[in-house]
Amino acid sequence: MLSIGKENNYQLSPACLKGERIDALHISSPANPTGNIYSKENLQNLTAYCESEGIAFISDELYHGLVYDKEVKSALNFSQNAIVINGFSKYFCMPGLRIGWMVLPPHLIKPAEAIAQNLYLSAPTLSQYAALEAFDYDYLATVKAEYRRRRDFLYSELKEIFKIDAKPDGAFYLWCDISKYAYDAVDFSYELLHKLHIAVTPGVDFGKNNTQTKLRFAYTKDKEHMQEGIKRLKEYLF
Repeated sequence: MLSIGKENNYQLSPACLKGERIDALHISSPANPTGNIYSKENLQNLTAYCESEGIAFISDELYHGLVYDKEVKSALNFSQNAIVINGFSKYFCMPGLRIGWMVLPPHLIKPAEAIAQNLYLSAPTLSQYAALEAFDYDYLATVKAEYRRRRDFLYSELKEIFKIDAKPDGAFYLWCDISKYAYDAVDFSYELLHKLHIAVTPGVDFGKNNTQTKLRFAYTKDKEHMQEGIKRLKEYLF
């Protein structure tokens, strides 16, 4: 399997899968931790390849709605056999309430129902009522605009400190290369936490492919909060 990184915009493609024995492929778009979006052409090619090879295609679309500059497509635009996962925790601002949905091809509905009934029966009543109130698209538009402002601010500041492969298209993360300052992101993240009180996520939490010098920064806090963090980083590193 080909490695995934900056050279292919962190996107799997059919070329990455050829020769591999795979039962299912699971992608995320927009992705965590990079915030990249699968292009229309690549998503179409991936779903077609998986169908031709009998590979189940699972598309995590939890960050749909939080997309800033590009158009994002659902896997369902290209395949009715795709399995699509989504929920209320990100775009609808309901983290922790654990309510979401799956879109399944007809032949998988009964097996999925059987599994779900044995795991949790149904989503909590409280979460279901809360979800009914979440469809305030005027408010959600302001949330999206705020995330865009935060992204632009944090990207402009962090690119002066770390190497960033790409400006994120969606979600609310930045994927930064810290090799200029350290070779172990886990140790460096502890250093930032204990010395600067800045919390980040080490790249090794997201796999083993060149992640040891990567950190994920989230822009889920307001600009003033991030400004203080940037100030501490610059004073410490420069």
